[in-house]
Amino acid sequence: MKKVWITLTAVSIMAISCKENKEETIIEDATSTMEQVDMKDAVKTNDVKVTPISHATFVLDWNGQIIYIDPIGGAAAFEGMPAADLVLVTDIHGDHLNAETLAAVRTDGTELVVPSAVNEKIKEDQVAFVLNNGDTTTVNELTIEAIPMYNLTEGRLDKHVKGRGNGYVLEKNGYRIYISGDTEDIPEMRALKNIDQAFVCMNLPYTMDIDQAANAVLEFQPKEVVPYHYRGTDGFQDVEKFKQMINDTNSDIEVTLLNWYPAATE
Repeated sequence: MKKVWITLTAVSIMAISCKENKEETIIEDATSTMEQVDMKDAVKTNDVKVTPISHATFVLDWNGQIIYIDPIGGAAAFEGMPAADLVLVTDIHGDHLNAETLAAVRTDGTELVVPSAVNEKIKEDQVAFVLNNGDTTTVNELTIEAIPMYNLTEGRLDKHVKGRGNGYVLEKNGYRIYISGDTEDIPEMRALKNIDQAFVCMNLPYTMDIDQAANAVLEFQPKEVVPYHYRGTDGFQDVEKFKQMINDTNSDIEVTLLNWYPAATE
């Protein structure tokens, strides 16, 4: 995989939600759902520290290997964070891909892994390793497998078409993390095995609701699930109810609620 030199720039942080090939700004405001949930700003599971930034954007510190997922918000969003060794981008929508932020957070030591559709958007300015659905690569002992992410429900099919974006399964030293990207409860998710930690999206009308998400999680049974990407056009999905739905059926699955929308809990 190639490395590139990037001149740092900065852009202001903004909250964006998915829309077909467009960016739709959603104002983050407090809701009763957010006020009721005991959120955590960061959590360490096994030897992986998870720091949510906002919505779909977060940082993994995996035994000192720093991984940025869908970085947006400019350099300011990552102030105080260690420099990225690896950046993963899942899709072309504005709440997952921001070229200015990529330029701001990459160094000459940062590897960038993206699907083809993302590469087409950034290839004039960024050098990336292209990974498509079903492909696998390894970066510094971390295995990365690209998993499909797409919509199934009539009326949502054009939101995320099959083959365009990537979910990811990351594995190191036998520990496996699943990052769903924007998807519904697709067969490829349900067929996952031996997942230790799963980041699962749930927002309407772009992905799925908590019923679909819970049903899928109960099918592939990760040891831990972290709901993320749960703000839609009508506000936030009820992640506390999602947690209850999981634990009422399978108390062995740990549900961890992180503070993905700090502006809504201030």
